[in-house]
Amino acid sequence: MPDNNRAENSHRPTRRRERLRQRFNSTGQARRFLSAHSIIYGHFRPRRHLMTAGEYRRIRTKAFRIWRQETCAQAAA
Repeated sequence: MPDNNRAENSHRPTRRRERLRQRFNSTGQARRFLSAHSIIYGHFRPRRHLMTAGEYRRIRTKAFRIWRQETCAQAAA
């Protein structure tokens, strides 16, 4: 792999965040949204390459169960 591709790939997450920020009126608004979004995203997207398919399915099932419990509890309150 040429060096320029390695450097380019290391900037991909940063560029993704910058692209998302363009949709917001201010940096603060983007920061608030993305901080909440990253928690939810991490809950539903476990690091797949570190586990077997069975473990991944169990973790995803548990994540959706927790999500349903929490959102139903908040909706009822």
